[in-house]
Amino acid sequence: MNQSPSKTSGLAIWSLVLGILSFVCFSIFSAIPAVICGHKALSRIKRSDGALTGQGLAIGGLVMGYIAIVLSLIVIPVLLAVAIPNFVQARKHAQRQACISNLRAIEGAKAQWAVEHKNVPADVPKEVDIFGADKYIESKPICPAGGTYRLNAVSNKPTCSIPGHEL
Repeated sequence: MNQSPSKTSGLAIWSLVLGILSFVCFSIFSAIPAVICGHKALSRIKRSDGALTGQGLAIGGLVMGYIAIVLSLIVIPVLLAVAIPNFVQARKHAQRQACISNLRAIEGAKAQWAVEHKNVPADVPKEVDIFGADKYIESKPICPAGGTYRLNAVSNKPTCSIPGHEL
């Protein structure tokens, strides 16, 4: 009786490869296919009556896949809990810096206006004196955080309505 040699299940190999990849990268996107391939491989190996081997590979892929899924469900939320507040803080800082830049431009435009029109320090320019196509600043700057700007007197710095946005 000539029996053909057993063949290793391709799904079992893929399960192990995907399981290792998911474990190394903490990727749920390769862990789920590793688990699916592992279960399918075990089912096919069992039904093959010895024609397919690789039960250990499939089990290894399953274990690695399930461990990666659990780690992903723990590690990803922890990383998000750390990252999101930092992103929010960075955004607020960037908005503050952009607002301060706008306030500096307004301050410079006010100074130029005062010199060219021989204004005294108590004079307050109007927006039409500073902003416009033929004025010192082409268009009125907008605070990126939604604040509003006050020009104030020539001797005083311009202000923003958002606390902390100041020259």
